[in-house]
Amino acid sequence: MTTSRSTPEPSLVPELLVTSLAKSLDFWCGLGGFEVQYDRPADGFAYIARGTAHVMIEQRGEGRNWLPGALESPFGRGINFQISVASIDPLVRAFREASWPLFMEPETKWYRTGAGESGVAQFLVQDPDGYLIRFQASVGRRP
Repeated sequence: MTTSRSTPEPSLVPELLVTSLAKSLDFWCGLGGFEVQYDRPADGFAYIARGTAHVMIEQRGEGRNWLPGALESPFGRGINFQISVASIDPLVRAFREASWPLFMEPETKWYRTGAGESGVAQFLVQDPDGYLIRFQASVGRRP
């Protein structure tokens, strides 16, 4: 599955080591709405994007894995990846229809940003390897 790049080039792209490229693509693309921009199946690698959110996925044990320490499940402890979307509703529906557990149920939260607050509707899920993904949509600003 190879497509051409159609989204702007970001300045930060996390590369996630995964146990199964196929399972990860089912999660990220099938449920999360990402699209494969290009892939290298022989290397167990795919570059995916949803708008300006870009992620590289590489199957552990394939290609060049840069590991500073032991890789134990769940992967990515201590980090969550925030992905901005227009609305969380279609994603929540997709995950629920697939019986994928939500790590945190949808909520609306207001965060102080300088002199005002920014509101977001958000929820969290874990990918097949335990990486924590926070989908969020803006609900506006207030003083």
